[in-house]
Amino acid sequence: MNTVYDFGLIRRAAMLWIGLVLLGGPAVQAQQEPAQQEAEPPAVDAEGAAFFEHEVLPILETHCFSCHAEEEAKGEFQLDTRSRLIRGGEAGAVVDFEDPEFSTLLEAVRYEGYEMPPRGKLPDEQIAIIERWVAMGVPYPEDRLGNENEQRVEAPGARITDADRAFWSFQPLSDPVPPTPIDKAWMTNAVDAFVAARREDADLRPNPPADPVALLRRLHYDLTGLPPSEELVQRFVADPSPQAYEQIVDRLLASPEYGERWGRHWLDLVRYGETNSYERDDAKPEVWRYRDYVIDSFNQDKPFDRFAAEQLAGDEMEYSPERLIATGYYRLGIWDDEPADPKLALYDDLDDLVATTSQVFLGLTINCARCHEHKIDPIMHADYYRMLSFFSGVQRYGVRGAQSVAQASLRPLAPPADARANQAAVDRYRGQLTKLNKRIEAIEKKLKPTLENVEKDDYPHEMNRPAIAQTRIGTLFSEAEVKQYGEDLTARRQLRRNKPRQLAKALCVTEVGSEARPTFVLTRGNPHAEAEPVTPGFPVVLGGQQAEYSPPPHGGTSGRRTALAQWITDPEAQPLTARVTANRLWQYHFGRGLVRTPNDFGFQGSPPTHPELLDWLASRLVQHDWHIKPLHRMLVMSSTYRMSSAMRDEAFAVDPINDTYWRFDPRRLSAEEIRDSMLAVSGQLNLSKHGPSMYPVIEPEVMAGQSRPGHGWGDSSPAERARRSVYIHIKRSLLVPLLAAFDAADADFTCPVRFATTQPTQALGLLNGRYAREIADRMADDILHDAPDATLDQQVGEVLRRVTQREPTADELDRGIAFVEDLRDGHASDPRTSLELFCLLALNLNEFVHLD
Repeated sequence: MNTVYDFGLIRRAAMLWIGLVLLGGPAVQAQQEPAQQEAEPPAVDAEGAAFFEHEVLPILETHCFSCHAEEEAKGEFQLDTRSRLIRGGEAGAVVDFEDPEFSTLLEAVRYEGYEMPPRGKLPDEQIAIIERWVAMGVPYPEDRLGNENEQRVEAPGARITDADRAFWSFQPLSDPVPPTPIDKAWMTNAVDAFVAARREDADLRPNPPADPVALLRRLHYDLTGLPPSEELVQRFVADPSPQAYEQIVDRLLASPEYGERWGRHWLDLVRYGETNSYERDDAKPEVWRYRDYVIDSFNQDKPFDRFAAEQLAGDEMEYSPERLIATGYYRLGIWDDEPADPKLALYDDLDDLVATTSQVFLGLTINCARCHEHKIDPIMHADYYRMLSFFSGVQRYGVRGAQSVAQASLRPLAPPADARANQAAVDRYRGQLTKLNKRIEAIEKKLKPTLENVEKDDYPHEMNRPAIAQTRIGTLFSEAEVKQYGEDLTARRQLRRNKPRQLAKALCVTEVGSEARPTFVLTRGNPHAEAEPVTPGFPVVLGGQQAEYSPPPHGGTSGRRTALAQWITDPEAQPLTARVTANRLWQYHFGRGLVRTPNDFGFQGSPPTHPELLDWLASRLVQHDWHIKPLHRMLVMSSTYRMSSAMRDEAFAVDPINDTYWRFDPRRLSAEEIRDSMLAVSGQLNLSKHGPSMYPVIEPEVMAGQSRPGHGWGDSSPAERARRSVYIHIKRSLLVPLLAAFDAADADFTCPVRFATTQPTQALGLLNGRYAREIADRMADDILHDAPDATLDQQVGEVLRRVTQREPTADELDRGIAFVEDLRDGHASDPRTSLELFCLLALNLNEFVHLD
């Protein structure tokens, strides 16, 4: 390892030692108080004042005063008077009177740290003038000396006070006793006690229970992201008892669709994307395994503390494939494969890890302290770099191309010790693949020379090839040959998706070795301006302890991330993770958290509406050994959850944003829920699980927006395209239009809350979009297939039942029949097309895309 020496630091250290040992301490005092030492301005001499007026001032007026001579000066730094220059800015003093050569002001104009002025470096002759001025002691004329007693600017995070530590989110986790509300009969469990007490303080009463259909739709979408079946709705309407409801809750929590729904929430938080962004936006190899790991973890009700630790440091634990896959967390972000400044790119990557980890697990914006003390929260500039130091051993995702990515970020799923035992399976796999390839190549060698016109565009997409070959039956191939060809293509796809574990690989974190890179505080976040060194440690406001760690037995990593994982999942060490996680559970059930800013529990975040309830839920989470399903059950069984969403004017006048939960907030379905519901009601939904992502059809006009239109967007079979939206390939530069229109998560950053916008493209997509028309067509086919002899009123009733999961009213049936008859009689539409258009109309009903 190469050692980098900072000779300025060495020189300062030598001066400190000499001052302490030989001079009894004066050098120490001078080093600690450089600003105070020069607080008294020297007598103004005519030569210095003239030099400033004629040589320095024109440079400052032209290049500096526009940003640094106002009360709202950038970086809180002004230099229009000498006292303000001496005071410095948010990053400290800018002139070193002990050693002027090391002044930050000179580093800035020389572009050795800061780069000032930012519009371009000063000419050499002007830099020489500034250097001479600093060497002279920065003289100013008498009218620009300023206030001698002006204090140095100090950012909020520069000193951590007892008041900072007393902030609600930094307090130890409490376990409050549920209050006793007046209306005890309304309560189902302790959750309701906290809610009722707060609501009664506002002199409000709760809404009545939701009707059975609305409640069942709410619960089903909440826990699985899918609509309930007509049969389940009918049974529950016939018996809406608490016992029947409880049985449904338990069944939904045990269903594999639960993990797909709640796994999607976590993927939002950790900025899950399957490509790298930037111009090439190439795919991340094997990244889908991380998505499957998340889904499986929720379905298994894996304790959240273990779930978190596996992602942060699974590779430093005892080996298991899922732990290795879990560390794909580190590879989910964007990656610049051609950075202009490689060192800056490294620190941008590390900043992404600090930002995501601190916001997702701690609810703190520690990343805001990258360049200076946090402007709002009591988080110090050095706190950021102590946190970054946990990740300082992490290798970049890659260097340039796919080979470098494979070397830095891919590892076999099977441990080396299993290699010999798995060799037979590997040989068998390779033999099968070779056999299939030979048969496929024999057919395609004959087929390719015969391609004509549009076939040449269709052929590169493997799914189209059997249909092309079928047109050559009788001339080029026999029917048996074409059938075998199609079966071989399918078998090869399946074989490639199910490689032996020895060949399968995981996208995972790797480190530079057991010794991490040295970490320094970076002046203004500039990687080329290293200041004092730091080691892994925790924010001062949360204790400020230095981390204790050691390399794991395999020696490939430093062990720092294990120390971080242990601290993050220890409620005794800090209370934030339990609170943040409990708040997210409430948020995803009730539409918003008890803290409405789920990624920001700091000073600028929203305070909790029910602080005792939040701590009570967090304590329950810890007491349940971090299992999440018991809290799910508690929340959805509460009377608070089962309230109607109906509006009441008198309650709205008192509490318009429903802070007291006098009703249940209605919501629009998420983008994925809308698409999945369209597939479900049309009878197409494919519930197959796991594996590589699929590619919906995207219009050429949309693909044209890429730098390389269509690059990296594959073809999937119709059955694959009918899978749930969580299995869609997430390409950062090419969003699926329907999902983008309905506010799917931005994969570039952690997404704590989904927007719910209302915009014209939503209506246009559902009414005129190709996909909506295709769904309506399939829906009509499915209805006609299930009941070919159904009358018009039966067909209309079936359409409405599918999209609303309830029996339509007589008025709704009459309006639907009238609509179809008008199409037939007034627009000469045939019965099949009329039914398809009514299906399209039903997909645009508010009730289809909204939940009460």
